[in-house]
Amino acid sequence: MRLDHYLFLNGWKDKKERKRLIQTRKIIIDGEVEYNLSRNVDPQMHEIIVNQQQLTTFGHHYFMMNKPSGVLSANKDEHLPTYRDLVEEKNDALYPVGRLDFLTTGLLFITDNGPLGIDMLKPQQHVSKTYFVETWEPLEVSDRVAFEAGLEFIGGVRTQPAQLEILDVHHAKVTIQEGKYHQVKKMFLALGKKVEQLQRLSFGPLVLDEDLQPGAYRPLTQQEILSLKPYMRK
Repeated sequence: MRLDHYLFLNGWKDKKERKRLIQTRKIIIDGEVEYNLSRNVDPQMHEIIVNQQQLTTFGHHYFMMNKPSGVLSANKDEHLPTYRDLVEEKNDALYPVGRLDFLTTGLLFITDNGPLGIDMLKPQQHVSKTYFVETWEPLEVSDRVAFEAGLEFIGGVRTQPAQLEILDVHHAKVTIQEGKYHQVKKMFLALGKKVEQLQRLSFGPLVLDEDLQPGAYRPLTQQEILSLKPYMRK
């Protein structure tokens, strides 16, 4: 959340008082004097000291889910089940960062840290996403070469270079750093191959927990939360 709002939650209700903390160099974040009330902070990622006292309350919430097939990555829908139907937390601010298609399974990152989610999805962040793919048609070495060069869809849309690791004739791992609509499926279609199964294995530094059954979720560990710190807006 914004430092300004975080200070408000911790008792500094007067905006002038919060500005005075900045002007008098009373806010120390990770050992450095902070001058920007707009920066994104979380006491789970940052050491926040105000008036020589460390603040540890009002942290954000972070979860990973093993999204099952047949579930929307949306907070609500009038006709179809959504991931929120599987989440017990009554927190309206939670939302998925980097949606998965209705039939796609795997890692879904869920948080109430809006600025972090927005920043992670910016193209300039180059957040890697890795998928396990099963195809109907057999895979060939030339497919890997095509992925590394970038592929062009109908309409002239071209992808950035991607990594294709062929596991066997019908299975592969794909790593991309973009988020175009149905991108992985369209990349294979550009090579005349249909994707039968698609599962996200990782999103940025987060890796799908192999112990999570489809539909299950858990809070991120402290180590996983800290791995997201480079994406926090300053």
